Parts: sequence; C-alpha cells; structure tokens
Amino acid sequence: QVQLVESGGGLVQPGGSLRLSCAASGSIFSINVMGWYRQAPGKERELVAAITNSGSTVYADSVKGRFTMSRDNAKKTVYLQMNSLKPEDTAVYYCHANIHKYGIGYANDYWGQGTQVTVSS
Repeated sequence: QVQLVESGGGLVQPGGSLRLSCAASGSIFSINVMGWYRQAPGKERELVAAITNSGSTVYADSVKGRFTMSRDNAKKTVYLQMNSLKPEDTAVYYCHANIHKYGIGYANDYWGQGTQVTVSS
C-alpha cells in the first residue's frame, strides 16, 4: 500500500506564509513526478506546481514568484513554500505522485487526502 500524507495547511492572513509537506510511504520502488494541486469551492482541480525526481519544477502562472516547491528524495517528501498568500489561494491542496511500487512494472498515480488552506483577514 502507498500513502501520501499532507500537512501544514491552516488559516493565514493575506500576505502571510505557509509551508505544506507531503510524505510518501509504503512499498515504493521509485517516485517520478510529484505535484501539488488545489481545488477551490465550485472550481476544478488545478495544478499549482510539480517537480521531477531530478528537481526540475513547473508552476502555475498564478503562483510564480510566490510559491516554491522542493523535494527531499531520501525522505520521499515534497514541500510547498507559499509566500505572499492571497485570498484567491484559498483551496484544498492535494499532493500527487507518480509511483513505481515494488513488483509492479508500471507507475500509478496516487493522491493525498488534501489539506485546507484559507487566506482571510
């Protein structure tokens, strides 16, 4: 079994910062791309940022310059540092990973349970 466990969400004032973490565990042979997605009420889930196992990153235009994604391969953990938060960043943030399990010849997509981020004064 593979699990992705997120932490670090919460309530923050506009202009504030939060750091999200996502740790993968289980029978993992290797992890390919990992990403953060978010879904606001009434909206579709959207990509926020993604990082390859070599450290290359991509960001949504709406978060460029404010969010930074990083990865610790030894800990099977990714982080999302969110600065200069805006009310429009309010959403449930989900961790995603494309993972090869031991004994399986192909990779599957896995999702965390989500963590709420609320930006409000």
